[in-house]
Amino acid sequence: MVEIERRPGRRALMVYIGLVVLPVVIAIILLGQGEGGAGAAAAKAATGPSLAQLLLAITVVVGACKVVGWLAQRIGQPAVIGEITAGILLGPSVLGALWPSGAAVLIPKAAVPQLNVVAQLGVIFFVFLAGLELNTRLLRGRGRLALVVSHVSIALPFLLGVGLALFAYTRFGTGGGFLPFALFFGVSMSITALPVLVRILHEIGLFRSEIGVVTLTCAVVDDVTAWSLLALVIALTTASSLVGVVLTVVLTAAFVALLGLVVRPLLRKFVAGASAARLHRVAPLSVVGVLVCAMATEWIGVHAMFGAFVFGVVFPRDNPMATWLHDKAGGLTTALMLPLFFAYSGLRTDLGLLSGGSAWLWCGAILLVAVAGKFGGSALAARAVGENWNRSLQVGALMNCRGLTELVVLNIGLDLGVLSPTLFTMLVIMALVSTAMAAPLATWFACRDGRNVVDFPGRTSERAAA
Repeated sequence: MVEIERRPGRRALMVYIGLVVLPVVIAIILLGQGEGGAGAAAAKAATGPSLAQLLLAITVVVGACKVVGWLAQRIGQPAVIGEITAGILLGPSVLGALWPSGAAVLIPKAAVPQLNVVAQLGVIFFVFLAGLELNTRLLRGRGRLALVVSHVSIALPFLLGVGLALFAYTRFGTGGGFLPFALFFGVSMSITALPVLVRILHEIGLFRSEIGVVTLTCAVVDDVTAWSLLALVIALTTASSLVGVVLTVVLTAAFVALLGLVVRPLLRKFVAGASAARLHRVAPLSVVGVLVCAMATEWIGVHAMFGAFVFGVVFPRDNPMATWLHDKAGGLTTALMLPLFFAYSGLRTDLGLLSGGSAWLWCGAILLVAVAGKFGGSALAARAVGENWNRSLQVGALMNCRGLTELVVLNIGLDLGVLSPTLFTMLVIMALVSTAMAAPLATWFACRDGRNVVDFPGRTSERAAA
């Protein structure tokens, strides 16, 4: 009886091996003979990295940004400083120089384009949220101060940047002409990163103080002016003729007018009609709006981020849908997408290009001009309109932070071929150092101020030194 049971089991095993396993093995051998090794390698290269490689690269990037960001907070710097530094550490400056084979495994070159796609989506949603967080009500009663300080903090560093470009073009010019080179140089000196400024003010306890409101008011005007100026510079750089420049500017103005006059009222009705029960179904349509606006300005020729920023500015605030967007899109953007952008910028930043004392002298000159124009210009303007010196210097120190917004501008310049890799590296260092200066200097000047400040509007705050 046992023998009878064993024979069917053996027979089934032999049938399975003969009619399943053996045909599969033969099929694999025949498939391997078809195209040859070279053809298979070419096909694999064409499809890019495997999903496992891409996921490994994302894991390494996000993990490094979070760890170094936490370390930056431990030494009194905002997390964004650590995240930018992590991107540089993962690039050719450190990891690629010390362990090239390991860098190739952790972040393979074939995965970089895919990382860039996700990073660009992160930038689009970042600038949308930056526009959504712009509180234009801060301008009420402070228009003169905001207008003077913000425009001086743009005009003076822009002028100094263009002046320095006269000397830098012969050494770092890419052959695309002096005008786009000088314009991008000037804009890169003029940026203030509003979202980074908000984070710094929160972390040093000045967000609700009078000086915090003054600085945020100036930064709101600065941000809108700077993005508009950048859109104009991109139009001048990418258009092939004067007619093209005029057409791009006209289309951009028409786009802004359309969103302000037509889309904004429709958005108000859309948001007002979205009940709490339907919020999770209708709120994602706002994400579609961000992408459509980004696509429109990319087609116009002034970069996708400008359309996303304007859509954020016109989107209604202080409602459940805005809160939903901030929580959902903001969480994913800051946790995943922006670290990828930092890493992508770091992969393009090579400190090895700054070989020799001359290159580092140029880097120092760029940093000096940037700080003198932004810090000095903002402080002098605030003093001229009636602030005392300590508070004026606080404004200057805070307006000098550049952070992620600067990296966005620099990557656009590098992609357009206006900035060389060497100059790109110098400007990234300038952005990192000037942003790192903001919190310690603002805290120090606040301690020197040594008097109570008043929240806006009308509530007693902690001491500025807190």
